[in-house]
Amino acid sequence: MGKSGFHRFKLSKHVLEALDAKGWTKPTEIQRDTLQAALYGRDLVGQAQTGSGKTAAFGIPIIEATSATKQTQSLILCPTRELAVQVANEMEWLQGDKGLTIETVYGGTDLERQAKKLNAGVDIIVGTPGRVIDMTKRGHLELSKIEIFCLDEADRMLDMGFFPDVTWIISQAPSRKQTLLFSATFPQEVLDASEELLKDPEQVFTGGTEIEVPEIDQKYIRVGRGNKLWALGRILLTMSDSDQVLVFTNTKRMADLLVERLSKHRFESKALHGEIPQKKRERILHDFRENQFNTLIATDVAARGIDIDTITHVVNYDLPVETESYVHRIGRTGRMGRSGVAWSLVSNDDLVQLDRISSTWNLTIPEEEAPDLPDGTNRDPVRRREDWDEISDPFGMVKIRISVSDREASKREMADWLRQEARIPDLAIGEIEITDAHTTFEIHVEKAGRTLEILKKRKWGKSDVEPLLIEREPVEFNRNHALV
Repeated sequence: MGKSGFHRFKLSKHVLEALDAKGWTKPTEIQRDTLQAALYGRDLVGQAQTGSGKTAAFGIPIIEATSATKQTQSLILCPTRELAVQVANEMEWLQGDKGLTIETVYGGTDLERQAKKLNAGVDIIVGTPGRVIDMTKRGHLELSKIEIFCLDEADRMLDMGFFPDVTWIISQAPSRKQTLLFSATFPQEVLDASEELLKDPEQVFTGGTEIEVPEIDQKYIRVGRGNKLWALGRILLTMSDSDQVLVFTNTKRMADLLVERLSKHRFESKALHGEIPQKKRERILHDFRENQFNTLIATDVAARGIDIDTITHVVNYDLPVETESYVHRIGRTGRMGRSGVAWSLVSNDDLVQLDRISSTWNLTIPEEEAPDLPDGTNRDPVRRREDWDEISDPFGMVKIRISVSDREASKREMADWLRQEARIPDLAIGEIEITDAHTTFEIHVEKAGRTLEILKKRKWGKSDVEPLLIEREPVEFNRNHALV
């Protein structure tokens, strides 16, 4: 067995052989900075992004400190079922031939079967808060002898409202000797919780809040909501058979709808969200890993536990509501030194959130056109349609120009004429500008199409007004990242 960067931590033969067999020769940043303190039994707070190797950062110390006694000594809490499965799988190979019994405890699985495994004796539990509480109250899980407690992705626990459950679980573990807390971000609530849960912890913050993802090519396509499917189709057409894309939506309904719509255009995809039965989820993930299909549509919660190194593309079909989620999403590609591409489909409604994301994380996300059709492809599988959202400003206004000069009308006269001739309500009319050559006025996107058609038939005096739709100008932001 050759020497590796892990040997300096004086790990057991079981773990070193497992790392060597996996080809892990050098600790990642989070592993390098946390392993020593955690192996000494220190409480620890660690900041680490998805794909940074954090599972091994807490998994190795837990394995080293746990004995094969079939008494539960270590508990790892995760926010989602998928993450719990992923953590348990990594713990299994990390332990090598040590012989520890590691079990997952999460909802959506057979209660009796899970109870039977727990009753047979388990050394390490990896579970979600709700099911851990359930099995504890049913008498199948004994927490009183827990010595090591690990909270993974604490920020997501907070977002999902799990912290009261976490507090209850910890109250049932009076023998706890070590607490490990890992989080991608540290909002004040997580910092406050860490002070209550941990005793004089070692603190390790990797990367800070200015996240660098050098291997991930980030870009966005400015596209109206009605043409997001068209843009996604263009992206999918550029992918090779070996590429894998993870598409994010904000709702379960949209994930299902997107699978249905893609299918109509001969793109195979599958959805992953909280309402899909657990066994089916696991089968979907297995098939995706094996590249039996290459497009997975997922919500944030369902995708949190996905740890697939071969994902080449991430697409934000919907921009996330929370800025932190953007970082989690794009971190699904570009894993283990590989290159990756992250696309965001951005409508006018999304522009402010896009700027909030880029400013929060100090990211430069350039705008690009949708990819060209590949050679040999004559037409889009998804037809691009006229979409007023693409030419409106962030406030939903579009500009129309007519051939009426300041010698012919005042602003007041023009506003009255628009209300009467085009039947536009006051609330739908924005700024009016009149020059010596023409008049340009703003009108809400909901009324724009109808207004254009009406004005084509109207005259100012005896002359046609010749209405012309003005294409949008690029959106600019000021130094405080507010829309100009």
